[in-house]
Amino acid sequence: QVQLVESGGGLVQAGGSLRLSCTVSGRTFSRYAMGWFRQASGKEREFVAAQSWTGGNPLYTDSVKGRFTISRDNAKNTVYLQMNSLKPEDTAIYYCARSAAVFTGPSMNRGAYDYWGQGTQVTVSS
Repeated sequence: QVQLVESGGGLVQAGGSLRLSCTVSGRTFSRYAMGWFRQASGKEREFVAAQSWTGGNPLYTDSVKGRFTISRDNAKNTVYLQMNSLKPEDTAIYYCARSAAVFTGPSMNRGAYDYWGQGTQVTVSS
């Protein structure tokens, strides 16, 4: 069974930074695209960022472009989300997800992912 474990969330003031990490169990991490999604209280889960299995072609939702960066370290089976210039509207539970297929590009579609982490809370105060 594949497990994804996020860490790095917390409380930060507006304008601050956080780096989220997501470590994936198993030995085939490098074959999969990875994504980050978030869900604010009372809202649907939404796409934040994704990266292809090669580590290239990153995708970002418009609201985080220029502020967030997705990256991966295959030696550590870990994907990261560096979040800078945080805003109160970034407050949400952040989830990482692994693509259902191998050797694919990034996707904004939740259905393209089959394994999800438990989430980590990010709270940005004004």
